[in-house]
Amino acid sequence: MRVRLWGAILAPALSLALCTTAALATPPQRLAEPVPLERLFDNRAISQPSDPASADFDGAGNSLSTRDLDAAGWTPGRVLTLDAARLRWPRTAAGRPDNLRADGQTVRLSGRGDAVSLLVAATGGTVSGTGTVRYRDGSRSTYRLTAPDWRTGPLSTKAVALPHINTPGGQRAERARLYAVSVPVVRGREVAAVVLPRDPGPGADLHVFAVAVRDNGAGWTGSWGASTGGYAKAGPWGGRTLRLVVHSGAGGPRVRVRLANTFAAAPVDFGAASVAVQGAGGGAGAARTPVPLTFGGQRGTRVPAGAETYSDPLRLRVPAGRNLLVSLYLPGTVTTAPMHGRSEQVSYVSAPGSGDRTGDTGAAAYPGTLTAWPFLTGVEVADGPGTVVALGDSITDGQGSTAGANRRWPDVLARRFQAQHALPRYGVVNSGIAGNRVVTDRYPGDGVSADVSGVSAQHRLERDVLARPSVRTVVLFEGVNDVRTGTPAHEVVAGLRSLARRAHERGLRVVAATIAPCGGFPDCTAAVEERRTAVNAALRARGAVFDAVLDFDAVLRDPRHPQRLLPAYDSGDHLHPGDAGMRALGESVHLRALVPGGR
Repeated sequence: MRVRLWGAILAPALSLALCTTAALATPPQRLAEPVPLERLFDNRAISQPSDPASADFDGAGNSLSTRDLDAAGWTPGRVLTLDAARLRWPRTAAGRPDNLRADGQTVRLSGRGDAVSLLVAATGGTVSGTGTVRYRDGSRSTYRLTAPDWRTGPLSTKAVALPHINTPGGQRAERARLYAVSVPVVRGREVAAVVLPRDPGPGADLHVFAVAVRDNGAGWTGSWGASTGGYAKAGPWGGRTLRLVVHSGAGGPRVRVRLANTFAAAPVDFGAASVAVQGAGGGAGAARTPVPLTFGGQRGTRVPAGAETYSDPLRLRVPAGRNLLVSLYLPGTVTTAPMHGRSEQVSYVSAPGSGDRTGDTGAAAYPGTLTAWPFLTGVEVADGPGTVVALGDSITDGQGSTAGANRRWPDVLARRFQAQHALPRYGVVNSGIAGNRVVTDRYPGDGVSADVSGVSAQHRLERDVLARPSVRTVVLFEGVNDVRTGTPAHEVVAGLRSLARRAHERGLRVVAATIAPCGGFPDCTAAVEERRTAVNAALRARGAVFDAVLDFDAVLRDPRHPQRLLPAYDSGDHLHPGDAGMRALGESVHLRALVPGGR
């Protein structure tokens, strides 16, 4: 059965939020000469706790603690990879100028990419403003940027939270927040400068600590991915090696991995890492000797709180559709970790005190098991055409399918892309999180929690979709958890449309999927069914918000009882499809609907 496609097909090169000037020509007035950001610093945000008077971030004598920043791994001059952008924390010492207050300054940049990323915070309340990106060819585009307040902004979208604020009266135990935000650019054009927004007015300031062009993995394709759902208790692991089992979608001649310390309060050290194809017998055994990964030429790396890192490109052919073993040696004691909580896959842990076993071919050193994916969020291969991202909840995450069999519907979709040659053979990245919602956060975005159902799709779009390598298309398949917990249908629809608009700003194709039935699940009441059908009716309505709509509801429902799953597709809990239902979803999608410009 093929999914019916609803809605107009867009050519979503750019939305109104990325407004290129008429004729893309240099305006007649003389433009300000671009200046490196550091030369424009005019504010002191960081002080020693013993000398709070040396900085005044907000005009009231308050500031960030250099001790807290050091403890988070945000040391002077450190390059922080945040949402795939490399942003350098200011090199300056405490009490010296370390940020600028935005007021129309022109900051020199260079490079091509999909976004300009900025490390920011506002004082005096959340601040929004409009600025300009200037290109080498003389053209310009405008953007709108919002910087949350450093003391009251949402924890769910912060890059890092620090436990104290230095005040004139001493240090206060209060969360300080810093944010990484990005604004769209015209792909393919070389950026020359970014003109910052004007001063928002008395009492409020937009502070910029770092800025860079994000290349978003040009030349790389997502082969496998997982989204961090929270920060949870783990291990304890110390002097032990994790051997994580993941399934490749796309293949390629070179590989790199993405390690994340999302939501963390402290840095984490990786002493060594390796990658291998899993052996024919499965388990923790490798087909051949694992190949070491390096990070900036070194065997190990430290990842600051809230940041991520990529391994150096490794010349190793990754076959499509095979299980891989990514081994991570943790030399220090780890008791908490960023976690993808439901892997539907068994991975392995070496024995206590066993040390670095990343080079082991055999499985003997790995007696322990785990059913989550800590730290690892991506495996990427070179020379592919790009990535499709499935943003979803437990159905996308694979709950209800056979564990270890790779029968999630995105797995089916990935195999179909690799089996054909008429269209680009995209990689498919699974950004599903069990329990996730469109509108509200399950995990609050900060602190250790047993809930690893993630921040909302609104709050994780940047990290889990836009920052994926060479992303071309996003499939939005969420909403059942919202309607089950009382969120009005119009709010779910508005949330999905907001996701679509933001993705369109970055030139992505956006495909939405209707919500599957859940009748028979304990909390799927008549009121839930009413909200579900209202969301689906809005998705099916013709309009220009989505490039296409996949009617997953029609694929999975029982024609005689449309509020329920077809029994052959039901895993048994009446909410999650089993293997047959997952296969039906993956096979129902017209591949051309996921290709930019396709119908």
